[in-house]
Amino acid sequence: MKYEKTKEVLNQLVADLSQLVMVVHQTHWYMRGENFLKLHPLMDDWMDDLNDQLDEISERLIALDGSPYSTLKEMAEHTKIPDEPGNWNKSTPERFEVLAKDYRYLADLYQHGIEISDDEKDFSTQDIFIGFKTATEKRLWMIQAELGKAPERDL
Repeated sequence: MKYEKTKEVLNQLVADLSQLVMVVHQTHWYMRGENFLKLHPLMDDWMDDLNDQLDEISERLIALDGSPYSTLKEMAEHTKIPDEPGNWNKSTPERFEVLAKDYRYLADLYQHGIEISDDEKDFSTQDIFIGFKTATEKRLWMIQAELGKAPERDL
């Protein structure tokens, strides 16, 4: 079968993007304090962006004759992004630390996809991975800047 490893990465992204949407949503729901009025609506934009990535990744997987995960159970079983029940004990900066870690993981997964799709010579998927990695690194830079940190050094 063609592009098997690329399809595995695509499906991993389906699970992880779905999970990251929930982590961002939890940040949105459980946010309090400084910068609330600025950051609360921003989380809606971030969720929209992740959902757009999820849709494009899923559709690419289908175009390659793959089957994206499509149940909450499948997402939970396959994601590598941890979750925890929502609570009011974390500050917004602590929540952004979690987001930084999760976005770093996502950027690394896109990098892995770039390498795998290169090996399998699936340059159309590689182009998608490159674009989303670039966008994810920009988002990571913004999260780190909100935390008063450099994009890479202070992770």
